[in-house]
Amino acid sequence: MGLKNVGHSIPKIDGMMIATGKPVYTEDLALPNALVVKILRSPHAYAKINSIDFSGAEKLEGVECILTYKDVPKERFTLAGQSYPEPSPYDRLILDQIVRYVGDEVAIIAAVDEKTALLAMKKIKVDYEVMEPVLDFEQALGHSSVVHPEEDLHVNFDIGLDKGKNIASSYYEAVGDVEEEFKRCAVVVEDVYYPQAQAHAMMETYRAFTYLDHVGRLVVVSSTQVPFHIKRQLARALQIPASKIRVIKPRIGGGFGGKQTGAGDVFAAIVTLKTGKPALIIYDRKETFSCTTSRHAMRVKVKLGADQEGIIRAIDIKVLSDTGAYGEHAPTVLGCVGHYTLPLYNKTRAVRFNGNAVYTNKMPAGAFRGYGATQGTFALESTVNLLAERLNMDPTEVRLKNISKVGETFLTGQGVLLGSSSLDQCIARGKELIGWKGKFPRREVGHNKVRAVGMAVTMQGSGIANIGTASAEIRLNDDGYFTLLIGATDMGTGCDTILSQMAAEILEIPMEMIIVNAGDTDTAPYDPGSYASSTTYVAGSAVVKAAEELKKKILEQGATFLGVSSEDVELHEMAVRTVRGEQEMSFAKIAELTILGTGKLQLVGYATHGSEISPPPYVAGFAEVEVDQETGKVDLIDYVAVIDCGTVINPNLARIQAEGGIVQGIGMALYEEVNYNDLGKMATNSFMQYKIPCRKDVGNVRIEFEESFEPSGPFGAKSIGEVVANTPPPAISQAIYNAVGVRVNHLPITPEKVFLAKQNLITNLNLDS
Repeated sequence: MGLKNVGHSIPKIDGMMIATGKPVYTEDLALPNALVVKILRSPHAYAKINSIDFSGAEKLEGVECILTYKDVPKERFTLAGQSYPEPSPYDRLILDQIVRYVGDEVAIIAAVDEKTALLAMKKIKVDYEVMEPVLDFEQALGHSSVVHPEEDLHVNFDIGLDKGKNIASSYYEAVGDVEEEFKRCAVVVEDVYYPQAQAHAMMETYRAFTYLDHVGRLVVVSSTQVPFHIKRQLARALQIPASKIRVIKPRIGGGFGGKQTGAGDVFAAIVTLKTGKPALIIYDRKETFSCTTSRHAMRVKVKLGADQEGIIRAIDIKVLSDTGAYGEHAPTVLGCVGHYTLPLYNKTRAVRFNGNAVYTNKMPAGAFRGYGATQGTFALESTVNLLAERLNMDPTEVRLKNISKVGETFLTGQGVLLGSSSLDQCIARGKELIGWKGKFPRREVGHNKVRAVGMAVTMQGSGIANIGTASAEIRLNDDGYFTLLIGATDMGTGCDTILSQMAAEILEIPMEMIIVNAGDTDTAPYDPGSYASSTTYVAGSAVVKAAEELKKKILEQGATFLGVSSEDVELHEMAVRTVRGEQEMSFAKIAELTILGTGKLQLVGYATHGSEISPPPYVAGFAEVEVDQETGKVDLIDYVAVIDCGTVINPNLARIQAEGGIVQGIGMALYEEVNYNDLGKMATNSFMQYKIPCRKDVGNVRIEFEESFEPSGPFGAKSIGEVVANTPPPAISQAIYNAVGVRVNHLPITPEKVFLAKQNLITNLNLDS
């Protein structure tokens, strides 16, 4: 029998509300009398505050409070939204006497309106002792300036922190003798890559609204991916019990990992605690660009060795990661560079990963869709394409020889067998869709233009093995309808819809009978939030378990009321009926008899799910570009992504997710870069300077799915959210190389870089001849 809800493209349950502009976001829910909170920010990349004079500002009518580093708790914390104990270092204060990047917080101003708050900000005078900043992450190790000289910096466990050398975190992993294996290889290739810092560029900027409820508890309405983590952060930073805090997540207008890090919540919260009044903080676009987080810029060195048949035998990866002024996500992003690349090819005999994440005096880096896998994939896959050329082999064939297959394991996998993969079919289908055989590697198309193709493959995870857990509760209400309580965060991904589909499938009811209540730390069961590609796989498994428990209870209770055994009944059209069909009782009647009147017990299903494994989804990505040989201009003609995310729960929502991720990857490959001037001020702090691709820039993006069945996932599903961002940089980079013979390893690949590299190539050829 076919599934009625799962596997169908059911529209988002909140789609019409969003499309028609109904009040669903944080700012919509704020009280009109809320104090407006603004932040005075540092104009220097690295400085110590000698004095702050706000006497002129506090005299202004309508100014409610001005806070400096002298007025806030002195407990260090991290803004990284991670499960406790967080691996990220506790290296920041709400306000610090030392400011560590241009944009770091100096003072908090709260006033009755924005005009008054901004006027007050202008009247604050700060005397700084300016220090030499660390701006080049390749010079951070052992730099004379130490970004974090404080003695109270704290880590929960050993992450390789060496603050005296500006090392926020280090990571090492090795299996086998890499040096010895390279000696045995017929072909060894290596190169260095520079994946850049990338801005999230979500539609809704960061914002939070705070107030005290009728019993004096702090309520925080926040645009966040991680409401439970925000609650814990605030408790530590403000030094109040977590039981005194409630975090509510309404609809959020995009996050892409940025909202896995706290931003603004603590400033509004401390104003409410100090004044007793509601407070609202809204980051403008400039603050969102320059005072939150970005993707980690990295230098990645990759060395590969293969035998004459093209079997990859050794992989060595060395990483330097720029974490910026604070270490949010520094250790975990660094580790993920290796975690999601070393297992991709499992015929290896030796692998090694060695990396440092370093502090610099720039805006912090944090979580961003792909979370290290994006940077690692660019470097590894570009090197695999280089290997294929040295071997004189088709890059698709090299991959087919080396990729992991179902039932196999890999060197860093602790013996865990791969449960599902259709990556070989993804590669085959992608070749077919792009027309690989007729187009590889290049062809002249006239007017000094060349078209060429390139490809890459990638993997990610589904949740964090042995760490990420999620809970779900589903109730049969007194009216016969159901309430699904989840802590998972829908940030436009449609997870409220997808999780409802799963519950409806188990309970054999229409989706309209389910009311979703999500993202409120008072009412929702615990969920770490939406990150690490965990929602469909981890939260989905919890929902399935909870729905199955409730289904069992409904059948048992219905059988009792009908006077038969539970083996003699089944669910049928929102009722429990006997297998022979002679008796039945509706869900509504069962609800009435169990909840109302004499009252037995409301029927509730509850479950918590965590996984010992994190099954990888896969993508094979294929790019076709047209390059103008005179100017270096690159036009993306066609991009094909064929995806294995296990069972596709909602094809339309999965397709939209995939298209969005591909476009972000295209932006990283060709357009986007966070840049700073010589003094450490961000130059790309608006959409005028920071270019994201629009619809016309991305050519034809085509998505297909090659379903596998993941035995550990709900209905056989794996994740899709992050993996889709990873293939465009290496695939597009190879296509450009195939077109004009130049490799641009510093992303983004701009026309200027292609043109200059082409000129250098011509010059070198002339010198050689």
